[in-house]
Amino acid sequence: MTQEIMVADIGGTHARFAIAVVEDGHIARLDHQITMNSADHASLQIAWEAYGEEVGRKLPSDGAIAVAGPIGGDVLHLTNNSWMIRPHLIREKLRLERYSLVNDFGAVGHAVALLENEYFKHICGPDTPLNEKGLITVLGPGTGMGVAHVMRQGGDYQVTETEGGHIDFAPHDDVEDRLLKHLRSEHGRISVERVVSGPALQTIYHVLAEVEGQATRRMDDKALWQLALSGEDSLASAAFDRFCLCFGAFAGDITLAQGAGSVVIAGGVGSRIGHRLPSSGFRERFKAKGRFQSLMEQIPVRQLLHDQPGLFGAAGAFIKEHR
Repeated sequence: MTQEIMVADIGGTHARFAIAVVEDGHIARLDHQITMNSADHASLQIAWEAYGEEVGRKLPSDGAIAVAGPIGGDVLHLTNNSWMIRPHLIREKLRLERYSLVNDFGAVGHAVALLENEYFKHICGPDTPLNEKGLITVLGPGTGMGVAHVMRQGGDYQVTETEGGHIDFAPHDDVEDRLLKHLRSEHGRISVERVVSGPALQTIYHVLAEVEGQATRRMDDKALWQLALSGEDSLASAAFDRFCLCFGAFAGDITLAQGAGSVVIAGGVGSRIGHRLPSSGFRERFKAKGRFQSLMEQIPVRQLLHDQPGLFGAAGAFIKEHR
């Protein structure tokens, strides 16, 4: 039996759309993939209709939507996106008979639960597959910091969506104390997302420039990330190194708090920097948990390689809810 599901992954910067083709209950492929800038459209409905015009065909009457923000309430306010979604109007506005609504990193969790081992690349810890039973931590930086976890048991799984990226940032040394002080003067309470996310590299870069007494280059986030990863600028490279340290510390904290048996790194930024994490300070900070260091050393950390895990996972969430 073949089924089609309209899938959307709505993030802080991009809105991704596709038509998932499901064969005998398994996601076979994602057709007609299109990525839009969220800022180019005023609402989800308008972007949805623009996608339909672009692909030039009638869209499926089943749909799954992953959104960057908490799921619940009469109106959903996306964390880093001006769109608002009213769940009770989804069927009417998007012309859907059935639909599933899931947090964006919840969708990534569904992808982690459903994808084969070939989609996970070793970063650090034992080079072993994800655990078949128990909990898997899923996290990664993008426009924000996404956190979820997958519980596998008895051949089935459950995904729990969280807002773990908004817990307090905990500095480890004098440089991070200075980073915290700088952020606190502007924002008051400082969450991890202020330090470990795509836009956060700018803050780290400018704070390190103050420490070193150097001038900074004026550039947008994309240009700074390109410069940092190129190795052509020592200050930008140092900012990236510090980013990896903070990311490793946070990943270890979440893993320890959740009691996970393995960890998956995802997210837009996570997918870009995964190949650099093994040679960074990520691993040392990940396992630096005092009396629990030996435990942390036994936990495999892997990078999710699927190019559209939010879309794939949204389809998986629909299948699980409506099976």
